[in-house]
Amino acid sequence: KALEDYGQKSLFEDVEMPLLPILAEMELEGIHLDGDKLVDYGYELEGQLAGIEKEIYELVGHEFNIASTKQLQEVLFVERRLKPGKKTKTGFSTDVGVLEELAREDPVPARILRHRSLAKLKNTYVDTLPLLRDKAGRIHPTFVQTGTATGRLSCRDPNLQNIPIRDEEGRRIRSAFSSRAGHLLVSADYSQIELVVLAHLSQDKALCEAFRSGIDVHRRTAGLIFDCADEEVSAEQRRIAKTINFGVMYGMSAFRLSNELGIPRGQAQDFIDRYFATYSGIRSFMDELIEETARRGWATSLLGRRRPIPAINSSNKTERAAAERIAVNTPIQGSAADIVKLAMLRLDRVLNGQKGSGSAAGSGRLLLQVHDELIFEVVENEAEALAALVKTEMEGAVELSVPLRASVETGRTWGDVH
Repeated sequence: KALEDYGQKSLFEDVEMPLLPILAEMELEGIHLDGDKLVDYGYELEGQLAGIEKEIYELVGHEFNIASTKQLQEVLFVERRLKPGKKTKTGFSTDVGVLEELAREDPVPARILRHRSLAKLKNTYVDTLPLLRDKAGRIHPTFVQTGTATGRLSCRDPNLQNIPIRDEEGRRIRSAFSSRAGHLLVSADYSQIELVVLAHLSQDKALCEAFRSGIDVHRRTAGLIFDCADEEVSAEQRRIAKTINFGVMYGMSAFRLSNELGIPRGQAQDFIDRYFATYSGIRSFMDELIEETARRGWATSLLGRRRPIPAINSSNKTERAAAERIAVNTPIQGSAADIVKLAMLRLDRVLNGQKGSGSAAGSGRLLLQVHDELIFEVVENEAEALAALVKTEMEGAVELSVPLRASVETGRTWGDVH
């Protein structure tokens, strides 16, 4: 009755429950991991970490425990006389945000950040993943349907969703995940799905037109913000536009944007103002969304998934601002999660219908879901047919007012296809 009262019955019966056996099959199937590759990479990382430690000690003039917050506070704020930021119970903070700020003035915080990043990768993935393999060398993560407030699937034991996407270190880790002999991996992910959802929900004319015409939306945004033709946009201008395009959905402030881009706060605010002048429909959509969420106390996704946001009516300004950011992001991220789940259901039906039928992609098995990406394993000579099938089914998962696009790649390892 509660499901009916809240309009969640179809979401439960037609999406979440049919997804359960698909996730169970993915967990049982697992994915092959080449442990030797990671062991070798672990030795490399050890060497890199030792090199960074040496650089830090030379800059500081003595050795200290880099992992000790107390000793780091002493080095940064007493010895190097850097301006401290926020205060915690144990003294001034040395978290990522603070170190990023300090890295503009001094080389030590930048190296501390690099050391932390590599040490975390080594401890979390490189040293740990080989220990989690079964006798066949496969890893079996657990997928959780109830782990996030937006409806996104989460992954644990191990969590494969947090392997860095943009840098070489993440690619090296993903390269250890491989297909079995005679097979290939097929990776398909939605192109800029959250921006596509934002265009659909906001109906902003400029953003919708960019997606309908199939042009590079970050280049188009840069052209509009910097008042130049798309073909004149520089790589740096595109990078700024891309950061703003994605940051806006998470309520990125001028302070945060200035940190991300390494520019003055006034310039960051100017970019944000120009963005909303360019995409005025997005500003109106966000304002209406916040107003509606404040009135009813919850936000909802495309398929009707509710997220209560009581803090949106808080008298505390900071709490209320955080709740407003959640109110804007939930329908976008939640709807993207809905679409990925619909695609998984659709693909499962098609692939099950083809198993044993002698069809061109009948051996395809879904192994992993990582946010907007689906990873399959398939017999080598069926890879091309599966890639075409996956692209068609993903792009047809739901009908929006702007086209959904999926990019598909095949390769021996996960690192080859991302």
